[in-house]
Amino acid sequence: MARAAHGKGKGLKTMTVLNASGIAREVRSSYAFVERNWYLVKRYWGWELAFFVYTIASSLSVIYIGKAQQVNQNDLVLYLGIGTLVWAYLRAVFDAISEMITWERWEGTIEYTFMAPISRLTHMLGTAAFSIVYGMLRTALLFVALALFVNLDLSRADYLGALAVTLVGSLSFLGIGIMASVLPLWFTERGAEMTFIISSILLLVSGVYYPTDVLPGWMQPLARISPATYFLDGIRRSVMSGQGIAELWNVLLPLMLMGLVSIPLGVWVFLQVERLAKRTGRLKRNG
Repeated sequence: MARAAHGKGKGLKTMTVLNASGIAREVRSSYAFVERNWYLVKRYWGWELAFFVYTIASSLSVIYIGKAQQVNQNDLVLYLGIGTLVWAYLRAVFDAISEMITWERWEGTIEYTFMAPISRLTHMLGTAAFSIVYGMLRTALLFVALALFVNLDLSRADYLGALAVTLVGSLSFLGIGIMASVLPLWFTERGAEMTFIISSILLLVSGVYYPTDVLPGWMQPLARISPATYFLDGIRRSVMSGQGIAELWNVLLPLMLMGLVSIPLGVWVFLQVERLAKRTGRLKRNG
């Protein structure tokens, strides 16, 4: 009996070591995608610079519309400034995830990646981690650039509350990005362009540049199910009104629920479309 108990304990210890080893291996594999995507950004730095300049110009155009108004100008400029910065971050996260398949096709690595001995979850986690870090760095640079042209009053901001909304809200957007990433895989001809339709709808209904209550009645339900609506509301309340985490639960809770639902759903949808693509020979096709 003692020998059996000793053998059982040894077996459990071995399983624990193997599980820890497996987790470490998966983490390293996920980091490989972070590193690969970083090298892609460095390789195509000209594109990054061009799109960054475009983002600065479009953001300033919106902010200067606010400066042209004569009523509550400071609050309006801050309202629009937050909208442009938050949307720039969310769009960076969304694009990095949704273009996952498109980049593989451009680089000619899609077959190697999909046939590699790693789980698809590992692939997605690595891409998701990169998208959040990339989005935060890009948004920080955008904020510095905008600060050279416009004075944004952040004296009332609760930065801890804003950080909590950013982290929780990012998870809710990852699920949407994963679901959108199947479009280039499913529709080889115009799938990449179709992802812009999703981001455009989110831009329209989420109150990026205006309150959602100005939308037509039939569009209000779309605003209530968009994670960007709650993300923007939470950031504005924490920055403009100084609300902390305790006052933002009515924003954080919906974002948590959306993340818990959308991420597993997005992974499931992706796996189904991946099987279809492999069965119908769409992995390598570009058109």
